[in-house]
Amino acid sequence: MNSWFEQTLLSTSAVQAVIVISLICAAGLALGKLRVRGISLGVTYVFFIGILAGALGLRLDAQMLAYAESFGLILFVYILGLQVGPGFISAFRQGGGKLNLLGLGVVGLSTLIALTAVWAGWVPLPDMMGVLCGATTNTPALGAAQQTFKQFGDTAASSTAALGCAVTYPIGMVGVIIALIIMRGWLMRRDRSNESDGKADEAYIASFIICNPAVFHQRLHDLADLGEGKKFVVSRLWRDGKVILPNADTLLEENDRILVITTAGALKRLTVFFGRRDEKDWNKENIDWNALDSHLVSERILITRSEINGRHLGSLHLRNRYGVNVSRVQRSGIQLVATPELTLRMGDRLTVIGEADSLKRVADELGNTVRRLDEPNMVTIFIGIVLGLLLGCVPVSVGLNTPVRLGLAGGPIIMGILIGAFGPRFHMVAYTTTSANLMLRSLGLSMYLACLGLDAGKDFLDTVMQPAALGWIGLGAVITILPVVVMSIVAVRWYRKSFAATAGMLCGAMANPIALDYVNDTLPGDKSSVAYATVYPLAMFLRVIIAQVVVMLWME
Repeated sequence: MNSWFEQTLLSTSAVQAVIVISLICAAGLALGKLRVRGISLGVTYVFFIGILAGALGLRLDAQMLAYAESFGLILFVYILGLQVGPGFISAFRQGGGKLNLLGLGVVGLSTLIALTAVWAGWVPLPDMMGVLCGATTNTPALGAAQQTFKQFGDTAASSTAALGCAVTYPIGMVGVIIALIIMRGWLMRRDRSNESDGKADEAYIASFIICNPAVFHQRLHDLADLGEGKKFVVSRLWRDGKVILPNADTLLEENDRILVITTAGALKRLTVFFGRRDEKDWNKENIDWNALDSHLVSERILITRSEINGRHLGSLHLRNRYGVNVSRVQRSGIQLVATPELTLRMGDRLTVIGEADSLKRVADELGNTVRRLDEPNMVTIFIGIVLGLLLGCVPVSVGLNTPVRLGLAGGPIIMGILIGAFGPRFHMVAYTTTSANLMLRSLGLSMYLACLGLDAGKDFLDTVMQPAALGWIGLGAVITILPVVVMSIVAVRWYRKSFAATAGMLCGAMANPIALDYVNDTLPGDKSSVAYATVYPLAMFLRVIIAQVVVMLWME
């Protein structure tokens, strides 16, 4: 019995690879549930258990290890891109440029520290390139540096860089989390962010009294063109104590009271436009909308028919066909203004106002079947992964001898963002339930870290025992922690970024999915994930270029 057990566990095979990776993931995730003073490293323990297993002599088939590691990383970043895609464009418009500028600060500062150490003669450049790549957890940059060393015929430098990366990679993984833990309390007390969490299009409900003579006897259809580009929907109208369900041809009269769905940024201009704002707060969660009038009903109807996915709201002509108004659309926890040009997606919840019979017919057309959302849309996932990998393999010439590629991580995350943001326009169903999204991301990240730990663990003890290793670890800690601390202060104090967005930006600039997982466990919402996805592609691309440029200049 022992023989077959040992053979199964120790002999390299597909079965052994699955068993070992699964055991490492299970042990690491179990440890991740432990908290010390409310703090847990979460999925990071998977990486440490992997290192321990590798150091104890567990070995997997090299091709199986490479496959599982690559597939785990690809799955994680692609599903992350799908998650943040719907809110990415809005977030980028609001603060994406500043976030990338701050990310460039992280990249530049870490590179400056590394080059200063080389210039001062503390560490040779080959060693330092490995330390820099490990401290910033950027294996594509290490690959680029190694390839450049080999082009110049220096294979020894390539091997030294790999050892430096193996020693400092754990520091890079944990260092960002440590820096965020240290800075969190201080920064959150000074968080005076005025950003809108990437929700510039989020709906805000207000009521107005028609007092502006310019809009007297004007049709709602005509007013939409006069509203100075401000998006708004009139869902109800009160006149002489009676409620009216307005349509495009409804004329506004003096002293009419209207209920308007718009955005918070448009309130001041709309107040001037209509005349006077009613100060009643319509944004409370406990409002009974059906009690406002006797013959109108307000319901949330779920889009579950794939035929509706990707269509504009106005193209359905719900008001003309059924005599109903769509006031707002709930998507990924955000309330959007229901403008005619809004592109609908699977999983959207439409707030529809009208008579009960009309609402039933609208529900039949849109689907409104929760069970259909539970069906996985695997075609989009696999097609997206293929397109992401092809994008990551496209060579980009930047004036160097070796073209730069986005790689296994950069290509899929960009494709995930694009499909999440624009897929419905091409009738691609990019919707996944929250639980499915979290499970796929966790599965991918756990596989990646388990394999990464196994690969690093085989040479870890021998490398750590080298005299130079202690210096590498110290420099790695400085390269990891100092840029995070400095740029977090800059982001919160001078750029007025929220701590959540700052943490996501730092994780993206340091290419650290483990730190992002820690942030998501401790902070509500997806602002950190959006910031991560905003910064990650450019930061990763620049680190790859910098690694090649530095090596080429040094070798010449």
